Amino acid sequence: MNTKERHIFAGGNTARGYRCFFDSVLAEMDCLFVLTGGVEGLASTLIKQIGDELAPRAGSVEWIHSPFVNGAFDGVIFSDLRAAVVDGSYPRVLQPRAPGLIESYVNLQAVIDTNRLAPRRNLIATWFEALYQKTQEAYEAFAQALAIHDEWEEIYISRLNREKANRVAEEVTELFFGEETLPKNARIRHMYLGAATPSGPVDHIANLTADIGKRYFIKGRPGSGKSTMLNKLVAEAKRRGFDAEVYHCGLDPNSLDMVILPEKSIAIFDSTAPHEYFPDRSSDEVIDMYARAIEPGTDEVFADQLAEIRGRYAAAMKKGTASLAEAQICRHRLADIYGQAADRYKVEAVHQSIVRELTARLA
Repeated sequence: MNTKERHIFAGGNTARGYRCFFDSVLAEMDCLFVLTGGVEGLASTLIKQIGDELAPRAGSVEWIHSPFVNGAFDGVIFSDLRAAVVDGSYPRVLQPRAPGLIESYVNLQAVIDTNRLAPRRNLIATWFEALYQKTQEAYEAFAQALAIHDEWEEIYISRLNREKANRVAEEVTELFFGEETLPKNARIRHMYLGAATPSGPVDHIANLTADIGKRYFIKGRPGSGKSTMLNKLVAEAKRRGFDAEVYHCGLDPNSLDMVILPEKSIAIFDSTAPHEYFPDRSSDEVIDMYARAIEPGTDEVFADQLAEIRGRYAAAMKKGTASLAEAQICRHRLADIYGQAADRYKVEAVHQSIVRELTARLA
């Protein structure tokens, strides 16, 4: 069986703290293995092992990447099986729907030999405290960056022709939908376009749009109406019964960066930094909101002010990323400790138990 793999973020280190869309991403699942216990590093290892083992037979696999540790995973979704394995440890939030029926909770503390941990108790507590402190420092820096970004937006909002911006949104809506409606309720699925990680901004746009027939690259400036247009498209898709994948901004979860309409094979996304891409297919098109809706010459008139704002914004983002990198070091150290204290036979028993139950769903 050919496996289709997708890569997403369901949680993010944002200017508003950690925010996640686990409930939306997992809404269609009727079998969830939720790994708990706060055993740093072990959940990701199990998720990767289980995902790799079942992927060749599962058909469609979605990897949920961790925003905390580069290369780690918060979950794996087997869409065709309507099943998933996810890390449910703090700060991830997953609202239970039917524990024991849909959700099976697996406490990973049960595989840890606490006698091996005891001599390092104070060190563990110190590293967890440092982890929380550095993560909070990152959120404070990102909050500062968002406030600066608001200043950036205000310059362009003051020179925005709202009538022209609305006209672009109307044209796009007409282009995408025409008079079409579908006789069903739309499925609206929320996640992140990318995430602030210890190595900087990361996104999976290339993967997510690989099989999309038509891609629209929105160019422009902060405050030029990109997110507003995407919100209008989501509302219209919902009204007309079209499913939509809604990708939120990794810095500000209240803002949108991309919408995919699977039934139309259309993707439209904010293609400006830090997720700047350029057309590389003959079918790709650019929608330039600066050219269409911002007063000409705005960049030149405010050049000095914009340069100063960009400098402060970059500095705040760099500070936040550095704090996440320090928090990641703490996570790696904790993962080493818990890994050494884990009973490998018990870990393997957990692994095989989950694989057996998921394999049974392949029949």
